[in-house]
Amino acid sequence: MFTRIQEDIRSVFDRDPAARNAWEVLTCYPGMHALWIHRAARALWDLRLLWAGRFVSHLGRWLTGIEIHPGATIGRRVFIDHGMGVVIGQTAEIGDDCTLYHGVTLGGTSWSAGKRHPTLGKGVVIGAGAKVLGPIFVGDGAKIGSNAVVVREVPAGATVVGVPGRVVEGEAPGAIQFAAYAVVSGQDDPYAKAIGSLVEHSQELDQTVHALRAKLDRLERELDQRPKVDEPLRVVK
Repeated sequence: MFTRIQEDIRSVFDRDPAARNAWEVLTCYPGMHALWIHRAARALWDLRLLWAGRFVSHLGRWLTGIEIHPGATIGRRVFIDHGMGVVIGQTAEIGDDCTLYHGVTLGGTSWSAGKRHPTLGKGVVIGAGAKVLGPIFVGDGAKIGSNAVVVREVPAGATVVGVPGRVVEGEAPGAIQFAAYAVVSGQDDPYAKAIGSLVEHSQELDQTVHALRAKLDRLERELDQRPKVDEPLRVVK
């Protein structure tokens, strides 16, 4: 137990530059408190003391603003930063060294019994406000951008952004680089950029059509203003 607490404290220092000392981490980090409470709730759940597990989980939600079902499986050195509004469902599984920011939901898409929440591999980072839904697998080292909605499998090492979530190649020229709260400054979403180009092209076509229409109208007016010449009817033999 003491070793796990030491690991938790080290994981905070590794991933939060605002952490100043161990006492501050022990007393002022609700994400860590929520994990400790979850371990107690999970122990009761495993002993089939289901109501007691749910009640301890409920107390943890009240104290930290983080809701973790006692049936969820959480690995070592998991870090929940800020944490307010995080929801982790009953059959969710979180691998070692994962990082979750505030407002993250690991939720389900079905009322059917059985596996209905996501599984995160090792070292996954999920940005603020992101939603990962359904019994999908997120591969080791994957990154989910802030406010993304992910409902499909994510390959290991991939970066996912947008609604619905889509994989963005990290090594491609001009590709999005992940940041926990938003896209890195100065880089464009290639999908949004493509749509913007189509809109600009459509506007250029509209302007061209408008100019051609104006020229045709001017030519018609000029033809109407020209004097009409009556020519004698010629009979061709």
